[in-house]
Order: sequence, then structure tokens, then C-alpha cells
Amino acid sequence: MMNPASSVDKNNAIGIIYSRYFEEGVKIDLYASKGNQVVDAENVFLKSPDVHFFFCLQDDAVFAFSPQYQRTLTSNRSFFIYEPSRDLHLSLSASEECRLVHLQTTIEYLHELFVADAPEMAFLTSAAEKKYYEERPLPASMLSPLQQLFSSRLSVQAQRLFLRGKIYEILALYFHHEENMDAEACPFLQDEDSVKRVKRAKDILLENFTNPPSMAELSRSVGINELKLKNGFKDLYNSTVYGFVLDYKLETARGMLDSKQYKINEIAFSMGYSNPSHFISAFKKKYGITPKQYTKEGVD
Repeated sequence: MMNPASSVDKNNAIGIIYSRYFEEGVKIDLYASKGNQVVDAENVFLKSPDVHFFFCLQDDAVFAFSPQYQRTLTSNRSFFIYEPSRDLHLSLSASEECRLVHLQTTIEYLHELFVADAPEMAFLTSAAEKKYYEERPLPASMLSPLQQLFSSRLSVQAQRLFLRGKIYEILALYFHHEENMDAEACPFLQDEDSVKRVKRAKDILLENFTNPPSMAELSRSVGINELKLKNGFKDLYNSTVYGFVLDYKLETARGMLDSKQYKINEIAFSMGYSNPSHFISAFKKKYGITPKQYTKEGVD
């Protein structure tokens, strides 16, 4: 590892890489593709037994583990890799305008942040000798802190504190999703089939968040009645069905504002608003500030 808060900017096959090294035990690489073309593959070395998180914020990234096997990570999804038995060598290629974050850390570093026997950290317990691969959607709450890694322009001293906060925030939000899964406190969660159906409903909403299906359509799609779907969503995600969609939509919009690549009207239309004023009103209601004010003041 390099010295705290040091950074290296370089060009490679993927595009610009911003390497942000914070401290011993953790490293962040930010990939920003060259744009307007599918770029060539970049060889990536994943050291064992480190823990690797990949977060795709825009367009697609393709992970080729061998000539016969590859996986595509699409926008607003994450990929978790823990391979304790061997190093991994893979080729990483990205489509136009791809933005990808690679957070690399160690079991020891995570031990210091989390209780070792926490249920959401299974790979830190007796299962630490088993490989672990997981792909999942990015929760709305993670989009803004991840985007801010690309837009931060601080002094060296301030950058050190900023990166520490973002590392803690990203890891906390990534693992937070399991904390409400208390089957003893919530009888609904004892029904594994219902939980899977509610999670599928959430995936459908995220895939169609700019134009979500009606409650009736959603319940039919996952094979669960509307009341059970509403109650299950509240139990699992502590939100109403469409409150969850709105939060995701506005966090996505906030991340786009942080990128400073889009006009407010463009963001509004891309989020499914037919009238930008409706987007502005919804944004102000959630954050207490208009999108224009947010952009000018750089509110976090």
C-alpha cells in the first residue's frame, strides 16, 4: 500500500484511472472510460486473500475470468469478490462513458470496522476460508457517495479526511441491508418464499424506476397479493413501495448532479419526469434545497 491519501492519475486501456490510496489495508481505484467507444480490455490483478468490491455507476463493465467465462456488471450494480485460496487475473473492459469504482481491502481492516460475528459479515466468521462472489443492485443511498469520489477536488489534507469518511460510508451502506432481517421480530420474514418475492419486486422496481409498474402489475409479476407486498416491503426496506422508488430516483439524480455532466432538465427527463418543475419540487422536498442550489453550493 502507498502512503495515506496519495493519488496517481494515469491512462490505460479502460481510460483514466484515479488511484486513491488511503491507508494500509484499503485502496480505491476509479475507472472512467474514454467515452464514445467500447474500450479494449485491461488486465486486472486481484490479490488474495483481499476483499474486492466493484461498483458500476454508469454503462457496463465486463469481467472476463477466462476465455470461456465472463460476467457483465451493468449500471447501478455491485460485484463482491472474496477468493481466499488464490490470486485472480481477469480482463476488464468497459462500454462508453463507464464509471467504475474498485474498493480493495483486507479481512483485518474489516475486522476493525465490524464485529466479527455480525450476521451480515458471514465471510469474516468460520466461512472465511470459503470463496464468496455476489452481485446485487446498488441501493439508492450508495449512489451519491460513490459519485462524489469522482467529483472531489480537495486539498491533500482535506482529501484524507474525505476519503476516510467515504470508505466508512460506502462499507456501512453496503452491509446495512441485512440489519432489518430479524426473523424473530418479524413473522413475515420467516416466510422465505415471500421474502424472495418481495426482493424480486424490488429488483423489478429498480429496473423500471423511471416508469414503475402499478401495484397491481407488480404484485402479479411476483405472485404475491398487494397487501402482503406492501407489508413485506415495509418490513424489509422500512419504506413504502413507491417511497422506495422515489428515494432511489432522487439519489440517482443527486449522483448525476454530483458528476456535473448533466443539465437539470436532462436529469429530470431521464428520471421519468415529464415536467422538470415536478422533479425540482420533489428534490427540494427531500433535501431542502433545489437542484440548482445543490449544484452551486456543493451540498453533501
